[in-house]
Amino acid sequence: MNVLFNLIVVLQVVSALAIIGLVLVQHGKGADMGAAFGSGASGSLFGASGSSNFLSKSTAIAAAIFFSATLALAYFGTSRPAASVSGGVMERAPATAPANNAGNAVPNTAPAPAAAPAVPAATQDVPTAPAGQAGAGSTGAPAPAK
Repeated sequence: MNVLFNLIVVLQVVSALAIIGLVLVQHGKGADMGAAFGSGASGSLFGASGSSNFLSKSTAIAAAIFFSATLALAYFGTSRPAASVSGGVMERAPATAPANNAGNAVPNTAPAPAAAPAVPAATQDVPTAPAGQAGAGSTGAPAPAK
């Protein structure tokens, strides 16, 4: 596969260089326009240029080779192996705990979280009301003496 890829790259570079060379060698349409005004050959100024010559046919063939090589490189560049498409990294990861040098599973050595300190009963925010004094606005505190 690597040899085919390299062959297509070489073919693309050679066809690109051929296109550059053939385009630079060709005689452009604009070169006839200046001579057409003074020489009386005004029929070729904006009319049909006639049949294509060897250089234009060669350029068309080199362009077709270049575009087909580009499509082939795009196809080979985007194709992925079947293993990487079906399974991701997480699917291939082992499901067991990591092992130490002796081959035993490593126990969880994280320290246990510290227990919250107990709150004494005297410092609680709201004491509970006795069963007979519960009412709207009752805080559970004894009624003031009169």
